[in-house]
Amino acid sequence: MNRFAALVFSLLIASTALADKPTVLKLWPGTPPGDENVKLGEEKDFTKPTDRLIAGRRIIKLGNVTSPEIHIYKPAKEKDTGTSVVICPGGGHHILAWDLEGTEVAEWLNTIGVTGIVLKYRVPSRTRKTNKWQAAVQDAQRAMSITRHNANKWNLNPNRIGILGFSAGGETAGLTAVFTDRTYQPVDDADKASMLPNFAVLVYPAYMADAKTGKLQEHVRITANTPPMFLAHAYDDRVTPLTSLLLAVELKKNNVPAELHMYATGGHGFGMRPTDEPCTHWPKACAKWMGKMGWLEKGK
Repeated sequence: MNRFAALVFSLLIASTALADKPTVLKLWPGTPPGDENVKLGEEKDFTKPTDRLIAGRRIIKLGNVTSPEIHIYKPAKEKDTGTSVVICPGGGHHILAWDLEGTEVAEWLNTIGVTGIVLKYRVPSRTRKTNKWQAAVQDAQRAMSITRHNANKWNLNPNRIGILGFSAGGETAGLTAVFTDRTYQPVDDADKASMLPNFAVLVYPAYMADAKTGKLQEHVRITANTPPMFLAHAYDDRVTPLTSLLLAVELKKNNVPAELHMYATGGHGFGMRPTDEPCTHWPKACAKWMGKMGWLEKGK
């Protein structure tokens, strides 16, 4: 797809966005767990003019997030299926690719009748060497519980709440899907609701596999109770394409429904902006999978 066609597509996507601004809610009633002594600079966009463009356009690199939120994008009433998806942007646990892997995804989900809930989780990571995912997963689990707790109020089906993530956000979404225990102490009634997603969409998920051992990280444990997954990755990804391959094998071993799309080329960080690379058209395959699984049916 040439630049003109990509521009036309982006304008079409933008035209489908809600006229109203998304509803924004803070995740925690007070200081997030473990952040009592965290001191960062002002939350801001760290994008530089010299940064690489994605499909010919810049991206928002949101950093210094200390007040995590969810941004709720509702589809038009006539399209609303009741299904919702919590979206975890990537960014290496340093920043959040806020538009490329966040708001643009919510707007696409709206076009297929799904509520998109963009998670602004804490970055940079609060630990330097181990468990870099901890604060992000705490925020994701909290977002899942809040969404399910408010499902009736928000006209959502509490049994059709998924999670979607890219790169480090793919790790965050993936761990939220496989962890059966909450990674923080409950803080209010919202945490009485389950934090487990009903399905997961992982797009070039990172860091969940050990390239040296050729195995999933020890804390990534797939069981028969792991939710169904859709996986999309480029084979020439220089980060960790092994993650999706190993996840697919373990999901098969445990008879968990899954769909894997491994594209020959595309690298890492392409988001969902369409180009000539087939990998950038994964949303079409994902929508078909969601439909096949029954999550796009209205009134159920």
